[in-house]
Amino acid sequence: MIIFFSSCEDVIKVDLSNSKPILVVEASINWQKGTMGNDQKIKLTTTTDYFSNIIPTVSGATVFIKNTANTVFTFTEIPNSGEYVCNDFVPLLNETYILTVIHNGQTYIASETLNPVAPIDLIEQNNEGGFSGTDIEVKAFYIDPANENNYYLYKYKYSNQAKPDYYVDRDQFFQGNQIFSVSQKGDLKIGDQIEISHFGISKQYFNYMAILMSTAENAARGPFQSPPAKVKGNLINTTNFDNYALGYVRLSEVDRRNYTVE
Repeated sequence: MIIFFSSCEDVIKVDLSNSKPILVVEASINWQKGTMGNDQKIKLTTTTDYFSNIIPTVSGATVFIKNTANTVFTFTEIPNSGEYVCNDFVPLLNETYILTVIHNGQTYIASETLNPVAPIDLIEQNNEGGFSGTDIEVKAFYIDPANENNYYLYKYKYSNQAKPDYYVDRDQFFQGNQIFSVSQKGDLKIGDQIEISHFGISKQYFNYMAILMSTAENAARGPFQSPPAKVKGNLINTTNFDNYALGYVRLSEVDRRNYTVE
């Protein structure tokens, strides 16, 4: 039987064509409550081949952000890293900022507003959560501002999980009321540590993340899922519109709390 089944095995070589690399801009400007917010970082990479384990970084680019007062905040590359840092950024709530990236003769720009976030005022633990009623759930409560539309990004970073969990929310059904984010990890146990972050985001970024997370979820459903698609952000190539960049330029106020499961 072993000989029979082994003779049925055949290695299939998938010949994938190589597409032109696309610039990827990771620009999340976060201003944590109670801090200066002057230290910020932007990372530039490119797309690569499907089977490649190395993500190419982009060096030698010109990167800066300008506010409505035409103050320029320059981001300088850490040599040969693709990471560009600024130590004198000035964050202002509801201020509009324009990011400019110049690379290989192409100029990319994106405009976004720095969105405020309501402070986290209470964290509660429920030991009878989940569908089974036996899971540990952690909730972070806040008061949503009344008479305005607000959008939120929640990040839960667990001490025993390599990648954090993200999800987005909006105040369509709880405007002006107390609301909460909740942990979505079903195997929490006593002693686990959680870093909880709430970000204020724009409606456009809410829509972008909703599409992005839906695409990622479909891609994990097996061989018959819908094909993945490139989700374009708010970056525009002013030199050549068709040579677009991937990523999203986001500016957020963030409130962060650390919690240990009891």
